[in-house]
Amino acid sequence: MKQSRVDFAIIGATPLARLLAGLLATVHGKSVLFQGASVAGQRLPQGLDLSVAAITRPQSWALLAQTVPETTRLISRIGKRASVLRMDPILFADGAPGKQALAHVRHMAAAYGVAAERTPLHFLGPDRDGVMLRDAVLLRRAVLEPALDSWMAQSGVKRLPVEVPLQIQWDGRAECVLADETTTIGQTILADDAAIVTHLAATSWPTLLQQQLASTILTIPHQKLAAPVLCQLDSGVMLNQLAGGGIMAHGPGAIDALSLALGTALGQTGVVRHAGQASFPGVITRDGAPAAGRLGGTGPDVLAGFGAIGAFLAPAIARWLCGQASASENDWFAAHLVDRNHADSRVSDIGAPR
Repeated sequence: MKQSRVDFAIIGATPLARLLAGLLATVHGKSVLFQGASVAGQRLPQGLDLSVAAITRPQSWALLAQTVPETTRLISRIGKRASVLRMDPILFADGAPGKQALAHVRHMAAAYGVAAERTPLHFLGPDRDGVMLRDAVLLRRAVLEPALDSWMAQSGVKRLPVEVPLQIQWDGRAECVLADETTTIGQTILADDAAIVTHLAATSWPTLLQQQLASTILTIPHQKLAAPVLCQLDSGVMLNQLAGGGIMAHGPGAIDALSLALGTALGQTGVVRHAGQASFPGVITRDGAPAAGRLGGTGPDVLAGFGAIGAFLAPAIARWLCGQASASENDWFAAHLVDRNHADSRVSDIGAPR
């Protein structure tokens, strides 16, 4: 039987996972094995990829300010203009805690170069506060995913079929057998929620991480929303109005809970009519901030809690994994390690809506 070795195995189906695999191969010269399903256009998406979010920490805004232009240029080159959409999303809140956080988010965004404007009074309905973040970038997964797959193949990334078992060891190394070849992997990266839930034994979960059921609902065509993307801070629900008028909603909880939260977000008292729906296991962090790093300092690398902004941080994550991060990037990741103490967190945040 033939023997081979690669530096990294990336497990995940999101744009973040695909971008990370390609960047490690093209920019950093690493040998990479990728295992992830092709999902765009075949099933309901499990989230959005957006260049802004409800972030209160200045360090995270500073990191995004550095990586969003870099990532947008890369994606525009790979997937061409059709893979990105520039738009003005709105973050909004109904309750007092959400409104207070929203005010902080507005000031932080403006401080780091994102034009942030309060929505006019009653623009979103009575007793709601909202902030519009100008010129954000939304990735169009259905267009981008095939382009990313072609880019990975051209970059020499090996593709492992999802049905082939990957044996991950306690120290982060792994091994797989395909046909007559055994491949040894130097380091495994669990790059999305499904990969973490599938490959991380219950006894290995750090206290920071918690499983949480999440759902996606596609509605029938609906009246025009106030913005192409809306994020409700109170519930964590994100709404994306599609070209045909339907709404793709993502949020925590089962279908019925998300449907109720969706109706509230839309200011609708009746039942929201679904055109499609799906639930799936998700992973959140207990302090609401992203988490990265090797479990116990020696295990597989985990990327969790990045939410909608994850893909836009891919270049910084790749540099950090290869020991080539800048001083500010190293500081950010050092504060966001997956083994941090969430009870006394210095990076706690609102959370990363999907």
